[in-house]
Amino acid sequence: MKMHFLEGGRLRMRRSIYVPGAPKEEAIELPVHATLVRHPQGNALFDSGCSPEAAIDPGARWGGLSKVMTPIFSPERTVVHQLKTLGLDPEDIDVVICSHLHPDHCGCNSYFRRATILCHEAEAQAATASDAENQGYLRGEWDQPQGFQTFNAEHDVFDDGRIVLLPMPGHTPGMTVARVELEKDGSFILASDAAPLQANVDTGIAPRNTWNNELAAEALACLKALRERGATIISGHDDAQWQGLRKDVEFYE
Repeated sequence: MKMHFLEGGRLRMRRSIYVPGAPKEEAIELPVHATLVRHPQGNALFDSGCSPEAAIDPGARWGGLSKVMTPIFSPERTVVHQLKTLGLDPEDIDVVICSHLHPDHCGCNSYFRRATILCHEAEAQAATASDAENQGYLRGEWDQPQGFQTFNAEHDVFDDGRIVLLPMPGHTPGMTVARVELEKDGSFILASDAAPLQANVDTGIAPRNTWNNELAAEALACLKALRERGATIISGHDDAQWQGLRKDVEFYE
């Protein structure tokens, strides 16, 4: 089994959202990425990153949200284009796993028409609630013809313990991380926005853009415990960590 990290866009946001006490005007650049796991039973993609259209016309695609998280990437730096570096097309993806349904994590979902798309039941409900757009859910980003296959507890994607989904609500109601067990490189936790920065795991302090701070803190404590037991925690937007990862054609196994 091989695991590839793929570019999924890049954003500029206020640093104070992630770092307590940072000056309000100070900005931070955040990588967006997806993870392709080439499992013997099929190709699974954890998150699909930003839509290429968000790079072309952010306002049209994201509306006012584009002023809060500003796209600073080209269309080629998105998952559907990056898959081509591995000789793959969207039709080659069997499963898309949604950590949650904010637009920088599910923006390419609609390209994967053949895939089963997995999402926590609570997240699907949050995305269709009356105040969903105010909570960062944009229907044009997460909606796709085949709908979702939902789960509401720990979920083993291929029933062999190698890709297991772990609900960790806090950032959003249905926030989910994935534990990936590799033969040579060990255990990885794809944390997405349960731990956007490694500093969040270190300090236990959740970012400001959090749905439930108490649950988010519990998730961070759980992730820290997993790290102490030897797992590698992959944050959703940590640029320093991202720079040091094997990416694209390079892989973990």
